[in-house]
Amino acid sequence: MKVLVVGGGGREHALVWKLKQSPRVKEIYCAPGNAGIASLARCVPIGAEDIPALVAFAREEKIDLTVVGPEGPLARGIVDSFNRAGLAIFGPTARAAAIESSKVLAKEIMARYGIPTARFATFTDPGEAAGYIRQLNAPCVVKADGLAAGKGVIVCQTVEEALQAVKEIMVDGAFGDAGRQVVVEEYLTGQEVSVLAFTDGEAVHPLLPAQDHKQVYDGDRGPNTGGMGAYAPAPVLTPENYRVVLEDILIPAVRALAAEGRPYRGVLYAGLMVTGEGPKVLEFNARFGDPEAQPLLMLLETDLVEIMEAVLSGNLAGKEIRWRPGSAVCVVLASGGYPGAYRKGYPISGLEQVPPDVVVFHAGTAMEEGRVVTAGGRVLGVTAAGETLPEAMEKAYAAVEKIHFEGMHYRRDIGHKALGLRAQLL
Repeated sequence: MKVLVVGGGGREHALVWKLKQSPRVKEIYCAPGNAGIASLARCVPIGAEDIPALVAFAREEKIDLTVVGPEGPLARGIVDSFNRAGLAIFGPTARAAAIESSKVLAKEIMARYGIPTARFATFTDPGEAAGYIRQLNAPCVVKADGLAAGKGVIVCQTVEEALQAVKEIMVDGAFGDAGRQVVVEEYLTGQEVSVLAFTDGEAVHPLLPAQDHKQVYDGDRGPNTGGMGAYAPAPVLTPENYRVVLEDILIPAVRALAAEGRPYRGVLYAGLMVTGEGPKVLEFNARFGDPEAQPLLMLLETDLVEIMEAVLSGNLAGKEIRWRPGSAVCVVLASGGYPGAYRKGYPISGLEQVPPDVVVFHAGTAMEEGRVVTAGGRVLGVTAAGETLPEAMEKAYAAVEKIHFEGMHYRRDIGHKALGLRAQLL
């Protein structure tokens, strides 16, 4: 079969890498792809949000399955367009993907259906938001309603910081139309964990719990990023809490979306805080996480094509999903200045020195004059698996030491939170 992957980041490289392992896949295309993906697939110069061109390409090339990586095209209705064209595509419709593209909608659905989350209020008027913040006090969290590339969530330690966040989002327009509404919610304490699940709209099969590292610096310091690294499985989620996530969060969310006229098929991502009162939802996403996809797909043993076909045919309930024992770690190498302004075009050296059992997923790279150069804020995701988490960490960081580009920075503590936990790995 012929497969098209939409997107050009680390998550899409991991999807291409995993899909290529299926004996049923004969040819893979990626639009637009990147320098690393080009070694595994034919990269097509079509933007991930150019939906008419993607539909036309899939028709012309007789693509059997399209897999959507990023949230942008999902929110813009790529699945709806492909469905109208009679083309198989993995991902939720625009109405279902609104669980990610509108934080206001997501919070309202959670409130209506009793899904555990932080106390919150939503606002279209910055003055009213400011009044609520003064009443709520700090710390608190201010969120832009729409998509903001993972940067629309601002954790505020003081009332002044929260008021400034509202001004930046709603008055200054830092995130454009995504900031017309905001959510202001209580600050939850605990450890974050991500649980993704395959669903065909009825059956829900959760993946291993993973832990992303959002802040740019070690020790969870500095501004939020799109994700500086991840590992799986995450022992912070005990077997009991894993059951709670499935029964009190994931299954109710899928049922709620169906009841709201938004039937969901694809991967549903629950970003959670494990609090003293149990897991609570920070956010839902409508696709694979990035960088969580990298370690999760490295540990997945079941043919990904078979899982996706079971989702699309409504037969997921009878599909067994198998996992490789052990752990996997992804360390993101970022451009100097990221998540703020950064320069592109720096040559990357040392990739050929990385051992074959470590995979370097390209996130923001390009080819210039025969050389791989930086082309994004998050540049590479160095990913390794091991029988234990410390072994996976050691392999990943040893490979990181072989890679260099000007301004390169990364967190040196990916996975450290798990080392002090005695909870049994799932």
